[in-house]
Amino acid sequence: MGRPWLPARPGTAHKQGEGECRSSSQKPRMDTNQDVPAIDSHRALQIWITENLKMLPLPERAHGNFFEECCYVILHVPQNPKATRGGSGNLHYWIGKGASAESQGAAVTFLQRLQEALGDRTVLHRESQDHESDCFHSYFHPGVIYRKGGKASALKHVETNMYNVQRLLHIRGRKHVSATEVALSWNSFNKGGIFLLDLGKVLIQWNGPKTGISEKSRALTLTCSLRDREHGGRAQIGVVDDEKKAADLMHIMEAVLGCRSGSLSASVPINSISQQQKANVRLYHVCEKGTDLVVQELATRPLTQDLLEEEGCYLLDQGGFKIYMWQGQKSSPQDKKAAFNRAVGFIQAKGYPNYTNVEVVNEGAESTAFQQLFQMWSEERDGKKHKGRDKPRQAKPDLGKLHTQPELAAQLRMVDDGSGEVEVWCIQNLQRQPVDPKHHGQLCSGNCYLALYTYQKLGRVRYILYLWQGHQTTIEDTKALNLNAEELDLMYQGALVQEHVTMGREPPHFLAIFQGQLVVFQGCAGNRGKRPPTSSPRLFHVQGTDSHNTRTMEVQARASSLISSDIFFLITTDICYLWFGKGCSGDQRETARMVATVFPGNNMETVLEGQEPPHFWEALGGRAPYPSNKRLPEISGIQPRLFECSSPSGCLVLTEVVSFGQEDLDKYDVMLLDTCQEIFLWLGEAAGGWKKEAVAWGHEYLRTHPAGRSLDTPIVLVKQGYEPATFTGWFASWDPYKWTNNQSYEEVVEGSLGSGAAISEITAVSAGQLLWQPHIVVWVHMVQRWKGQGFRWCQEACGFSVVFSGCLSSIFRTMSLLSGQEVHNFQLTRWPSDNKAGPSTILASKGSQDCPEKNLELGLSVAGKDPSVSSVANGSLPRERLMHQAVEDLPQGVDPARKEFYLSDSDFQDIFGKSKEEFYSMAKWKQQQEKKKLGFF
Repeated sequence: MGRPWLPARPGTAHKQGEGECRSSSQKPRMDTNQDVPAIDSHRALQIWITENLKMLPLPERAHGNFFEECCYVILHVPQNPKATRGGSGNLHYWIGKGASAESQGAAVTFLQRLQEALGDRTVLHRESQDHESDCFHSYFHPGVIYRKGGKASALKHVETNMYNVQRLLHIRGRKHVSATEVALSWNSFNKGGIFLLDLGKVLIQWNGPKTGISEKSRALTLTCSLRDREHGGRAQIGVVDDEKKAADLMHIMEAVLGCRSGSLSASVPINSISQQQKANVRLYHVCEKGTDLVVQELATRPLTQDLLEEEGCYLLDQGGFKIYMWQGQKSSPQDKKAAFNRAVGFIQAKGYPNYTNVEVVNEGAESTAFQQLFQMWSEERDGKKHKGRDKPRQAKPDLGKLHTQPELAAQLRMVDDGSGEVEVWCIQNLQRQPVDPKHHGQLCSGNCYLALYTYQKLGRVRYILYLWQGHQTTIEDTKALNLNAEELDLMYQGALVQEHVTMGREPPHFLAIFQGQLVVFQGCAGNRGKRPPTSSPRLFHVQGTDSHNTRTMEVQARASSLISSDIFFLITTDICYLWFGKGCSGDQRETARMVATVFPGNNMETVLEGQEPPHFWEALGGRAPYPSNKRLPEISGIQPRLFECSSPSGCLVLTEVVSFGQEDLDKYDVMLLDTCQEIFLWLGEAAGGWKKEAVAWGHEYLRTHPAGRSLDTPIVLVKQGYEPATFTGWFASWDPYKWTNNQSYEEVVEGSLGSGAAISEITAVSAGQLLWQPHIVVWVHMVQRWKGQGFRWCQEACGFSVVFSGCLSSIFRTMSLLSGQEVHNFQLTRWPSDNKAGPSTILASKGSQDCPEKNLELGLSVAGKDPSVSSVANGSLPRERLMHQAVEDLPQGVDPARKEFYLSDSDFQDIFGKSKEEFYSMAKWKQQQEKKKLGFF
């Protein structure tokens, strides 16, 4: 264990003497014999959780959910080596705010063993709940969720179709969003916060009056993700932006939370670390002399790389915000093992918060964030290149080995060489229309397509269904794409592997099934998927060197679209030019000739860069500058970094996006891209007033940079939709059509979410299922007593603390079935008392002499005399009212998740071939599989 110490002043050394506090805590008992797990290098993210002092792997469906009483170990292995210049991984140790010392000890032991197995190329991070690093948050899009509990009984990790839920989440953050479970009360709310009331089948996002549109939009993305991941995509979402305009939703919230008394509390300020705070850096040399640990301050800003010696260990304090431990290649194994504990001891000695982030790095595997704390950074020191920094040689993979080497198939993302059978449909008029085989691979940016690939593996027929979506498609087309995919899946009895593909991000196997002849045209397809008429001039950009990495995309027909390192087709009315840039390779030229067959009927003329005829430039509207290289050169061995800019309290606050891509640019953002040579400030079209601050932020970034950057560094403003190649070239891929169908937050809320009235109806029908579940045992006893004593007792016995958000029709109908007494009408009201969520009073009337109270005037009435309701109660709806029916077409009172329950016993036996008892005794996944096959899913 490392020992706490006090840092020395510059030029002096401080020894830990007899009077200083030493760590005397006993190590908790843990499973020291636990084996190091097998690491899957083809998975970007692997997570383990503490349970009973052991570390257990976390299933992928639970990624992003963190229990407050647990510790986690997270391993991130970049799948793209360019992301970290050498492919070093990141190992994170996460501590929940309620985690016990025993759990922390178990996680640390596991962490150390895992680190030894991974080697020196791994960067180690210590993370604490609510104070995680940007690197940590970048793994979890659209956000992380902090869940209460963590004991063995609570570790039933996130299951889909979670309808029996009632919780309140506080959503915070701008670029990196988190949601924390809070008390189910109005006291948890504030004017500047966003809160999500999760009732299983209904999700209500309440936006405080002081919240900005950017926070609302990102919170809504997390809300939609929760619906899809934890509620099977079936829950309805409602948004409260204005309480007066969302009266229906507020009634539901008040039914659960009680009537709000008094005004909301003020906004809670977010403690953000400004760039000025991060600029204060100090470097310490750490070593042991005898039994004493000596810490000596070496330098302050600006730091230089030559201060780090390969035999030593160094501690870098970035303003108390973050602590780095750097270990030289020749430092002792004892020093390396103690590095993590020494950093924690330093935090304690300095009086920094316990949640201060720690990063341990080894020489040759430094993170970009660490490198940029120094004035200059070079990969080569003293003429030696760091281990592992040699550029990997590119070799063509042997696709014939895919069937015998599954690890190769996983790495290449290809199940075979793409020589199987292909069927393609184009979504038109919300229906799928077959595409003529001669037009396979010719897609349009304004359409959605289904591509069914059939192949054989080990003598068995297998299927992959690709759902391809262009960037100019509508929401209706996207919904139709998914519905048609589900229909195909039913036709193939659930045997289809479905893969969603977006334009410009097609996986290698999708490209391979079209044998490198995938061409994306701008616009919408004609009848039966035919490509749009070829007006002139049209320019197509060919990218790739073989059949499984080549795509051809239409770009704007102007000279500035050309790139010297690539190949282009320019189609005019009378000729097709095949333009070879000076930097293209022989493989690229061969691939382009293969793509040329897609453009028949034109005279083909090959043109070399620099030898273009006058007609070529006339077709492009004249000569214009264009980039000579696809990528700008990397300077000083440091990668570019992307940040989101904000200024909540007048000082610049930057949030980094690690391993960034174009999808990280949001219309509400102002983003800063630091390429070392230039500072780009990207302005989203809806960034509003922040645009005026952008240039000032660029200057403040340079002025407060820990490495002492030159204030003369160029600052470039870039507006969304007008990005130059000098900006887009820093991104792994860039889609010029991404912004063409970019919905605003208001459009999403108005066009694709549920209305308050519709949500109220769902809540009324399913209130019992939503809110009765925690007291199901009490309900069973009530039913038993009700059978013996009649309905009047039930009416009088409902004073226990269960909160109801609507009428309890489904419960009373079930009671009616069990008891043989039919309830014709009932109503619900709340006890008029303390304005808090509490007991509800249920009064009902039935058509018998046992209950003379027939017409009671109460709060919320949901009964009526619809004959279908009686059929629902008797469980005898005809099969045609249930099979293949959308939720909105079901009879009143039918639970969409259990449509089969409302069949008569004879119909159920005839359709499913078994009784209801036999069916419900099956595993849940088997039930869902049968329901999906028979039209009840």
